[in-house]
Amino acid sequence: MKPMPPQVIDQVASYFQVLSEPMRLRLLNLLREREYNVGELAQACGTTAANVSRHLSLMTKHGIVAREERGTSVYFSIADQRVDDLCELVCGSIASRMQAASAVHDALKTML
Repeated sequence: MKPMPPQVIDQVASYFQVLSEPMRLRLLNLLREREYNVGELAQACGTTAANVSRHLSLMTKHGIVAREERGTSVYFSIADQRVDDLCELVCGSIASRMQAASAVHDALKTML
């Protein structure tokens, strides 16, 4: 990776800050399956439509989520396949670490 100018680093930090909120990750996890409207996402997450709208607005602003109006409804989807790839990479890394920690834990339990 090439060195990044400070203004790019600030934008990258802002992007990851958007992704650091658990509710936004829940929304992205759902959007990995299919498109949803705000009401469907709110119901699936057990929260209000206003809360979901606030999170989707921020993710749309950062290019993470795409918004498409269809008649009186608005549907959301992941804007860029690379967002899904990033989620897969991070989740895979965390899963590997959790498996390794579990294996160590199991090995220690058998020793006791």
